[in-house]
Amino acid sequence: MKRVFVYVLCGALCGAMLCCGRKKEAGTNREGAGAPGTIVDVLSGDGRFSTLAASIGAAGLAETLAGKGPFTLFAPPDSVFAKLPPGTAESLLQDPPVLKNILLYHIVPGKLTAADLAALPAAVTLLGDPISIARARGGALTIGGAAIVASDIEAKNGIIHMIDKLLIPPEMAAE
Repeated sequence: MKRVFVYVLCGALCGAMLCCGRKKEAGTNREGAGAPGTIVDVLSGDGRFSTLAASIGAAGLAETLAGKGPFTLFAPPDSVFAKLPPGTAESLLQDPPVLKNILLYHIVPGKLTAADLAALPAAVTLLGDPISIARARGGALTIGGAAIVASDIEAKNGIIHMIDKLLIPPEMAAE
């Protein structure tokens, strides 16, 4: 009986070590396994941002966001794009200048952590427009009215904050 217990315990420990080893090898940038890639690399490697990664490429911003930076990106995940009216995402992909302006409104120069953002009333985007920063009820941090649902996702050339909606530049929102 004692021998069976030892075998089971050894098996469990070996299994746990194998799982941990696999996690480290295939670790994501958010888990700190290895050095993170650029913002473009992190988005491409994280299954939640495939539409945003494709949009960045279509808008001609991949080289910028793979560059030196640093940048702060407010990143809507695929679930946000899925909530847009049918055909909207496809239409944006076919209009690179409009798409580029929308995406530039999601980027702030510099590396601003959630703590940095909490101390600011606003930030100026790469589009040149200011965007408001506030605390919602319950203490959640918002940017331009979008809640930050995951913060401080590290990249070699900046930081990513996942948001719960698409940010629209003021001049486009008025149209």
